Amino acid sequence: MKIAVLGYGTVGSGVVEVVKRNYDNIAKRAREVIDIKYVLDLREFPGDPVMEVLVHDFGTIVNDPEVKVIVEVMGGVEPAYTFVKEALLKGKSVCTSNKELVAKHGAELLEIARQRNVNFLFEASVGGGIPIIRPLNQSLTADEIEEITGILNGTTNYILSKMKDEGVDFEDALKEAQEKGYAEKNPAADIEGYDACRKIAILTSLAYGMQVQYEEIPTEGITKITAADIRYADALGGSIKLFGTSKKVADKVYAYVAPKIIGSKHPLYSVNGVFNAILVRGNVLGDVMFYGSGAGKLPTASAVVSDVIDAVKHQGVNIMQLWSNKKLELEATKTLKNQFFVRVPATEREKAEKLFEIAELVTLGGLEEEFAFLTTAMKEETFEEAAAQICVINSIRAEL
Repeated sequence: MKIAVLGYGTVGSGVVEVVKRNYDNIAKRAREVIDIKYVLDLREFPGDPVMEVLVHDFGTIVNDPEVKVIVEVMGGVEPAYTFVKEALLKGKSVCTSNKELVAKHGAELLEIARQRNVNFLFEASVGGGIPIIRPLNQSLTADEIEEITGILNGTTNYILSKMKDEGVDFEDALKEAQEKGYAEKNPAADIEGYDACRKIAILTSLAYGMQVQYEEIPTEGITKITAADIRYADALGGSIKLFGTSKKVADKVYAYVAPKIIGSKHPLYSVNGVFNAILVRGNVLGDVMFYGSGAGKLPTASAVVSDVIDAVKHQGVNIMQLWSNKKLELEATKTLKNQFFVRVPATEREKAEKLFEIAELVTLGGLEEEFAFLTTAMKEETFEEAAAQICVINSIRAEL
């Protein structure tokens, strides 16, 4: 079986490495020997064995009848979308780790794959090496999914863990994440929550079988989290994590991305560093957690190659995935209830006590000029109305 890899960056080179390293085992699992015939990249790689199969023209790949499966690990929407669509239309299966592509065009590409009796697989697009797409499609189908919530971005989890463990501020933790290669030079997609937003859009689309527009998901990153917030969370016996969440209440579906203070009894409390974890709640099974390395060259490549094996084993058979083009109308999060941790100037204490129903006060040495408290559970819109009437230093959702 001949396959091709589009992109020879971090994940693409990882795919090549995994195929070579586990060559015999992969052949056993796929029931067929898998060889990489082409690798597409605009660059040259002098001295790298990949030069033997390197091409610069996608046409060479898509027009070769020997190539049955194409791996897309280029990233971004274009030209990935154009290449993937053409490949599917020509009867080739596609495996991708590209969350932007899947979030934006997943329903359309799945429908083309169904019509052509090939497969469009994207296990690695959410959670890197953590298996989550396949369980949603195959293992949890007897359940009605009530909630999916998770730490979906390793970069932000590393930064928040660093701030908690060492007491450093956000900027220093981000700088170290960049130095270690966990964060990009331009880290906006991670720290502003966009990466987690696309991932929760994909999971929500799969869970409820309709297209979720990720642009409509309220998204808040971690750039406003300070060392003081981390200390306050500690005082509450909690930890701050960035969550992507979708939940179904009655017949309404909500989705959002935001940091949250969680207590030590929360299943995701001890997920630290670059690790990811996803909690799925079914109406029959209850809670199931998926935990592991959410990013990185080899974990992500491993998930991609698992999809390749699936595609090879299912030549001429479409693996049904329930994700239609019909748009899923998300309910406004203003009606959701949450607790909130709030910091205001000490001079605003009397006003705050009138505006909010306070569940717990939090005091820290050295921050006597502030009045900090935890509210009772309240609707988001009620909180926003109250917060608009007072000077808020910062506020964070809480689940304690």
